[in-house]
Amino acid sequence: MAAIPNPRGRSGADRSAAGPASVSPSTAPQSTFQLRIVMPDTATLPTGSANMPNSGKGKRAGNVRRPGNTLPAPGPSFRRLEPTPELLGQLRAESQRLESATPEEIIAWGVENYAPYFTMATAFGPEGCVILLMLAKIAPETYTFNLETGYQFRETLELRDRIAEKFGIEVDLLEPELSVAEYELLHDGPLYQTNPDQCCFDRKIKPLERAAQVMHAWMSGIRRDQSPDRARAAIVGWDKKFGLVKISPLANWTKKDVWKRITDEGIPYNPLHDQGFPSIGCWPCTRAVAEGETDDRAGRWSGNKKNECGLHTVEQDGSGI
Repeated sequence: MAAIPNPRGRSGADRSAAGPASVSPSTAPQSTFQLRIVMPDTATLPTGSANMPNSGKGKRAGNVRRPGNTLPAPGPSFRRLEPTPELLGQLRAESQRLESATPEEIIAWGVENYAPYFTMATAFGPEGCVILLMLAKIAPETYTFNLETGYQFRETLELRDRIAEKFGIEVDLLEPELSVAEYELLHDGPLYQTNPDQCCFDRKIKPLERAAQVMHAWMSGIRRDQSPDRARAAIVGWDKKFGLVKISPLANWTKKDVWKRITDEGIPYNPLHDQGFPSIGCWPCTRAVAEGETDDRAGRWSGNKKNECGLHTVEQDGSGI
């Protein structure tokens, strides 16, 4: 059986002999990616404690940067992966093997097999912050990005800066084609009020699709106990929606596991979590959870059957998680 594609050129036997423990900050591959980090103007962004109107906040003045120009450029030999039966079988076997592995070992496996075409998307939730700490120790050169919809809370963007200061990892802000002002002008007002699915698709799914064009694998912080869709997440699997290998190192962790690591290691987290926001997305579609609500995602798209942005929903064949 052929080895899982490895852009770094090591054979399957080499990887097996070295194992995940061989990946460390001193031995991890050094990326040639040249990143330009765009610092947002947070002065006009809403905070979690503010009373938020239906429109007018969350816009950023001077948002003139065009999207796509911070993504790393792949080498001339780069080719996107194809979900051949052989690859899918290998991913299933590796996922089963990694069920008992630590998150650090899972991340190291991803780096070993897919760097430099290995990335992480984060919304700076507690899980993402934990993974960023692990990544800082294992492969700090990894390209990481946030889907900057233009509607994120001020606290979320300020957390990005605190993480950069503490871990040395600067998460890129990957933006949609249109600024919030342009997008709302196009749709005669905030589309999240009338068609939140389309808003999520345009401002989150499409930017991730751009990133997928230059990557082989991506990593997220989803946990199986977060929602019915996420309950089916594999540790490693094929993401049909984006055409990537998807790695979920915290899939079998619990909320308690995550917060214990945050407390034990002093990991920065979003202060909105201390104000009744267990799950944080865009400010127009996120509210604090009321007393007695046990679902952590009850404050997302409140009053709507929607409970996922679409990044982690499952296709009918079980892929796309």
